Amino acid sequence: MSDIALGVLDLVPIPSGSTAADALRNSIDLAQQAERLGYARYWFAEHHLNPGVAGTSPAVVLALTAAATSTIRLGSGAVQLGHRTALSTVEEFGLVDALHPGRLDLGLGRSGGRPPGEKTTMPTATPVDDGRAPNGLLIPPRFSFEHLLGSPRVALQRKLLLLPGAEPQDYAEQIDDILALLAGTYRSPEGIEVHVVPGEGADVEVWILGSSGGQSAEVAGARGLRFAANYHVSPATVLEAVEGYRSFFQPSEFLDKPYVSVSADVVVAEDDATARELATGYGLWVRSIRTAEGAIEFPTPEEARAHAWSDADRDLVQDRIDTQFVGSPARVADQLEQLQEATDADELLITTITHDHADRVHSYELLAEEWRRRG
Repeated sequence: MSDIALGVLDLVPIPSGSTAADALRNSIDLAQQAERLGYARYWFAEHHLNPGVAGTSPAVVLALTAAATSTIRLGSGAVQLGHRTALSTVEEFGLVDALHPGRLDLGLGRSGGRPPGEKTTMPTATPVDDGRAPNGLLIPPRFSFEHLLGSPRVALQRKLLLLPGAEPQDYAEQIDDILALLAGTYRSPEGIEVHVVPGEGADVEVWILGSSGGQSAEVAGARGLRFAANYHVSPATVLEAVEGYRSFFQPSEFLDKPYVSVSADVVVAEDDATARELATGYGLWVRSIRTAEGAIEFPTPEEARAHAWSDADRDLVQDRIDTQFVGSPARVADQLEQLQEATDADELLITTITHDHADRVHSYELLAEEWRRRG
């Protein structure tokens, strides 16, 4: 599998008992270790109003990380365009690119400023029989976000992210504006041209992130952009996402054929039992996200075991727990190969969270070693 590159997706998690500053220092250290280990790229996610996540601004965090690394690609996974403008996005990444040219991935997502909505399930060409793809990859039942629609916390986040009276721009138009501003070809409807300095001509790689075969997949495919699908966030819809993107794909100046990355939640240790222990806090952490309270500080195994689980709690997180790849290097590499085969991914994006930073680094070390060995 040496031709399938591995990347890192980092939420800048805050372990219980530590601070946001600790989390940032840990992420910069992990990026340095990922560079040493041969990971292809290192992306930062964007999340807001989460007590246990410090990654609120990908551009700022990747700027800090760029100064501490030299070769690994750095990017956003993803900038939430729902509460940003095309201009501010291009200016932010243009600033970083000015000092670190040719290393940035501009990953763009639709979320942010919009309440979560129920998506329509799209048919896939790949049959899913009894929750499994033909090669055995688990495709769990679709998780419904309907219970979040009336959440006061979600409504408050939207209010705080958007200026009063503001509404997000149409996503496809926003992507077109970003591409035009980067290329220096932007013209207003009245014919006025603008040039972004810094930003115009920035050597950034544009990606679209999506969890379904809907608008994000269509925008990425129709414009010939790279696409990142989320098995770790929405495992039920990963097949429809990659198939939708490929069905919409048109060759472009960026790509002559589709290019896909797929993410996975992973914890690796020397043996399965140790890995399961390290992953104990994951379910409680996912629960905090899906109840709309915001991601909690990542708990220790002992803290996680102290939680009294209800049936409703388990229903909230079961799909994520079932699709987290946890175990020895060989076991997890087998699962990643299965994910790659089922989605025909060109790259895999690995997100790992453990309470102890050393365990997190070691997980990425063990995986990199096993992946190289199989190459």
